[in-house]
Amino acid sequence: MNIAVVILNWNGRSLLEQFLPSVVKHSKEATIYVADNASTDDSINYLKNFFSDIKIIQNEINGGYAKGYNDALSKIDADIYCLLNSDVEVTKNWLIPVIETFKSSENIAAIQPKILDYKKKNYFEYAGAAGGFIDKLGYPYCRGRIFDTLEEDKGQYNDTLDIFWASGACLFIRKSIFEEVGKLDEDFFAHQEEIDLCWRIRNNGYDIQYIGASEVYHLGGATLEVMNPKKTFLNFRNNLLMMVKNTSGTSIWFIIFTRMILDGVAAFKFILEKKPSHFMAILKAHFSFYQNLPTFVKKRKKLSKQRKYYSISSVVWQYYILNKKLFNHL
Repeated sequence: MNIAVVILNWNGRSLLEQFLPSVVKHSKEATIYVADNASTDDSINYLKNFFSDIKIIQNEINGGYAKGYNDALSKIDADIYCLLNSDVEVTKNWLIPVIETFKSSENIAAIQPKILDYKKKNYFEYAGAAGGFIDKLGYPYCRGRIFDTLEEDKGQYNDTLDIFWASGACLFIRKSIFEEVGKLDEDFFAHQEEIDLCWRIRNNGYDIQYIGASEVYHLGGATLEVMNPKKTFLNFRNNLLMMVKNTSGTSIWFIIFTRMILDGVAAFKFILEKKPSHFMAILKAHFSFYQNLPTFVKKRKKLSKQRKYYSISSVVWQYYILNKKLFNHL
């Protein structure tokens, strides 16, 4: 089984210097690529001088996460792609359980390892934790992370489990299925495009798994910090677009209406917290949603038969009203 570990880089020389050595040391079973998104720093020279064995793909523009990976992966021949963030430290034998799981069933399309916090290694990390899910309204949450509550890793998620979405921080996917479902949607640019991809994978009848026996440590916020208004804009806009694109039936419009009301609540919460730039980011996200809506309605018409995507109706209700902060309490 031929595996390509592909690290997308944009002006991240310092991250490559910090995290790439662990990938090289612990990934003997794979070929390592760095896909550069038209960096203007000395990332390429650094790689050529210090990691001459690593294969470099130079994209012509910075098209964000989605286009960056689509362009790079089109040039790589492998059975399995691993989309790995440049701020991830991997561990010894991290690839072995993943390879064994892919070999166990052709219907397994994608896999996520356990993702822990690089800064606080006994806690789960925000972007993916122990596998992702969404509620009926489209709010993403994870085993080990609901909204801003992060669980300590006590071995409670050392299992193998079917999940709804795998984190783009470390996403393994079969090349054949990646191409079959239409690759990453470049209209997202960045944020939640991996959830959209996983949703299409599941609607096409394939499975996505979390493998607790494989561990990585994610720094997080290396490209856009958690409280960057641009990140707020992309998350709010993309989530609405993703819901329109991937759900069937007329109930989606009630869901969108409900979501936009809740977005308004979130926006005014930012005002109360004296974060006006994030209030404006949500406002801009809604305007951008309306602008992109016709395009995504057309995409919706190409929807495969939909599998049930949620197990709880509202993680917001569970978390904020019922005070259920841990996944196992939902």
